[in-house]
Amino acid sequence: MSLALGQNPSYINRIENGKALPSMQGFFSICEYLQITPGDFFNEDSEAPREVRELMEKIEKLTPEQRTLIRQVVEQFLGE
Repeated sequence: MSLALGQNPSYINRIENGKALPSMQGFFSICEYLQITPGDFFNEDSEAPREVRELMEKIEKLTPEQRTLIRQVVEQFLGE
């Protein structure tokens, strides 16, 4: 990952071990590499932030009727 970000081989290891912090641009590059937003990075409540974001983007394109059907299916899965 370090090399893919254009950094030296120990870049990510140093961040993981608390020996260095990424610059703001470095942080954005890491998020881009992981295909997540900075908000996703800090969202501790979600186990799959990228998948949730992608699903929400698709749901927003649906008609109100389609969204209602999706909500009903989810509620059935959750036993609500």
